[in-house]
Amino acid sequence: MTRISMNALALAVFATAPALAADQVTNGTFDENTDGWFSSENITMELVDGMVCADVPGGTVNPWDAIIGQNGVPQELGEAYEFRFDAMGTAPAPIRALVGEAQAPWTVFYSTVPIATPEFSTISNTFPGSANDPAAQVAFQVGGHPDPWRFCLDNVALLGGAEVQAYRPDTGPDIRVNMVGYLPDGPKRATVVTKSTTPGGWTLRNSEGKVQLRGKTIPQGEDASSGLTTHLIDFSEWSDVGEGMMIGFDGQRSHAFDISADIYADLARDALTYFYPVRSGIAIDGAIAGAAYARPAGHVGVAPNTGDTAVPCQSPESSQAAYGTPWSCDYTLDVTGGWYDAGDHGKYVVNGGISVAQIMALHERAPDAFPDGTLPIPEASNGVPDILDEARWQLEFMLNMQVPQGLPLAGMVHHKIHDDEWTGLPLMPHEDDKPRSLHRPSTAATLNLVASAAQGARLWRAYDPEFADRLMEAAQTGWDAALATPDLFATPQDGNSGGGPYDDTDVSDEFFWAAAEMFITTGDETWLQEARARVPSVEKLFGPAAFDWKNVGALPVLNLLSHGELPGDFRAQLEAAVIDASDAYVEAQAGEHFGQIYAPKQADGSYNYDWGSNHLHLQNAIVVAKAYDLTGDKRYRDAVLEAMDYIFGRNALNLSYVTGYGEVFAKNQHSRWFANQIKPSLPNPPKGSLAGGPNSSIQDPVAQRVIPDCVAQFCYLDEIESWSTNEITINWNASLAQIAGILRDY
Repeated sequence: MTRISMNALALAVFATAPALAADQVTNGTFDENTDGWFSSENITMELVDGMVCADVPGGTVNPWDAIIGQNGVPQELGEAYEFRFDAMGTAPAPIRALVGEAQAPWTVFYSTVPIATPEFSTISNTFPGSANDPAAQVAFQVGGHPDPWRFCLDNVALLGGAEVQAYRPDTGPDIRVNMVGYLPDGPKRATVVTKSTTPGGWTLRNSEGKVQLRGKTIPQGEDASSGLTTHLIDFSEWSDVGEGMMIGFDGQRSHAFDISADIYADLARDALTYFYPVRSGIAIDGAIAGAAYARPAGHVGVAPNTGDTAVPCQSPESSQAAYGTPWSCDYTLDVTGGWYDAGDHGKYVVNGGISVAQIMALHERAPDAFPDGTLPIPEASNGVPDILDEARWQLEFMLNMQVPQGLPLAGMVHHKIHDDEWTGLPLMPHEDDKPRSLHRPSTAATLNLVASAAQGARLWRAYDPEFADRLMEAAQTGWDAALATPDLFATPQDGNSGGGPYDDTDVSDEFFWAAAEMFITTGDETWLQEARARVPSVEKLFGPAAFDWKNVGALPVLNLLSHGELPGDFRAQLEAAVIDASDAYVEAQAGEHFGQIYAPKQADGSYNYDWGSNHLHLQNAIVVAKAYDLTGDKRYRDAVLEAMDYIFGRNALNLSYVTGYGEVFAKNQHSRWFANQIKPSLPNPPKGSLAGGPNSSIQDPVAQRVIPDCVAQFCYLDEIESWSTNEITINWNASLAQIAGILRDY
């Protein structure tokens, strides 16, 4: 029989082991019966010539809508297993074969998704156990196919004692370049992975292979962020344009790249285009977003959704576990709309706040860059710039999360809304059947609304004064509520089921942000004094990562310098903070082998890349771009451009982290509906989607299993189940959109 596996990761990582023992599955050969096995109610197992078969109904939605499986399969942390089975099917349908928890949250320890063929095929891969679970599950999920088909299974085994080889990612050629390209008048550098200690010859070649430039590499030694020994190639002297250029070294050629003034011309548009397909509460029109991304409206109260039209508060029992004291409410809110935050169906005000603020900042920097009709959204050609239309979709949701007057905590803003329990992958938004709850208001969420509503009010004033007034009223109400309740914090414990916690117990930076935006919008001296009194310390403003949803202080600094009429001493204070921070980022970049501008080096010399490191990398670049705006010093511009090299392939993995950009790019980001990797009828994320990137903490079981001892840059997997390294989120794409707008100017 033919041996196949559709799981490319498993093929790259693990070798099939020889003589194995200790089968954890019982009755996997089905010689006499199906004892020990279960099936979903919509299929019936039949014994046929020593194998089990079942007729799978068509028209099911999710893989788990039709299952054959076995519970009570023990898993041991540190053990190594071979998972093998024979399978066939009358249709070319995906079979999601997995080992995982037999109860919520249904954590998957290992999975593979081969495609059924008319002939029996043997699928076999090995993996290390990532948890102690005495009653795990082996399952074959065969639902989600439009037509009925017949599935047969035999010789299922989960054998302990396997030999697991170390993970070796396919990094391609040893030469790392920005696969998108370089500006003619910008820095042009590449990194070569080589053990050589002496300079070597390199060539720059055009698309026909003709040598355009020659030079010698510069040895750099060992790189602590990757564990690789590298050389630097600097071909910045070349300024001619060209397509399909390559660097040659030691008999190898790099991935192709362009040298052109417009290499980033479409990036901002693509990054912004991400937001429409992740809208909640609206049907996604395939004629606008592309046929692959069409879907019904999610969470509008149409079965099986409970919907977001009348959402209750979390139960006292749930809040007791989250906050230590019970909390609930006796009202419901219509919180339809907004953007789904990440790979699940949750919506979070603190993450949504910085996201909408950054795309509005892009509009404020270049109000004519995306005029009405330039983005693929339903509101195109309505007389309003398209960025503002997209921002409004989120702002309206945030307004609806504010507690109405006359109720306890009136004016405060609910921290988040999401399902009461985790759902599996894949799951389209309109098919989510879990109850949803409003979580306790927080001071951080309230100040996020104040800041983003104030910013939105000044931008919408010329297009819809009534909406601008509504935003300002909500902002003032929220400010007053936050002053009255300055310490209502989200906690880490409010993230155990159905959604992340987004906890934050220091909101001094949020108060500064809110006051700053109110001042910029109103010009009122009172708000200026509030902002000046609340400027956080330089250390809190600009750390190794300049800003994110939890540390927002750098964002109002940038906006004040761009749009505020400031006293000279205050302006000088803020400018100095930006320039000092930028100098530190540029200095750190100069010591990095791959052009990174985010360099979280620890005291022992190692690197600790945080969750969403690619987004943090871009946030630092945005700060340095402001230093260029302020000074005109070309070294800041060059640093921003070189920072993009890392994102687009000049990194240890030789991978572009933006879907659709470069020859080799991330495309299996963690998502319940951009889930092509586990359900081929669904799309990959749209072009312009930023992957989270290396995460030294590797919190998800897949990464813990595959890359347990990774070094910083290698703590990444382009796997849909690796949510800690490969998530997509609205705030990460907002940072990509904002820096892309800046690159358009360059």
